[in-house]
Amino acid sequence: MSEHILNRNLSIDLPRERVFSFFADAGNLESITPPELNFRITTPQPIEISKGTRIDYKLKIRGIPITWQTLISEWDPPFSFIDESLKSPYKQWIHQHIFLENESGGTDIEDIVRYRLPFEPLGDIAHWLVRRELDRIFDYREKAVIGLLTS
Repeated sequence: MSEHILNRNLSIDLPRERVFSFFADAGNLESITPPELNFRITTPQPIEISKGTRIDYKLKIRGIPITWQTLISEWDPPFSFIDESLKSPYKQWIHQHIFLENESGGTDIEDIVRYRLPFEPLGDIAHWLVRRELDRIFDYREKAVIGLLTS
């Protein structure tokens, strides 16, 4: 049984409060997700996010329809929050978002995702493919966040 960790970092020249408020608006998730995933929030919006909030989504992974539900398990504005999947294609998905003010007055964003694949240990055979897809999704996300926040 393997827990995998995806760690991504992004620095952006904007104040932490501004960056955190962008991520605190669940509606922005659709705009930072690659379009081919056909990602849609199904929970009525606007969503007031706090500890205990549940958010439902629909998306397609390689054309296969997926339903996903996350729970905001930790909420500490404007410093961090954690969303955990209650329903997803993963056996475990815990995504920690950390927002640190850097020396130049901008914000360092750190994403730490701890995930486990289904059907362990056999599911781990496909980890290389899953990791490649996650890297591609987070690469897209990084460019979209920069574009949306700095335009």
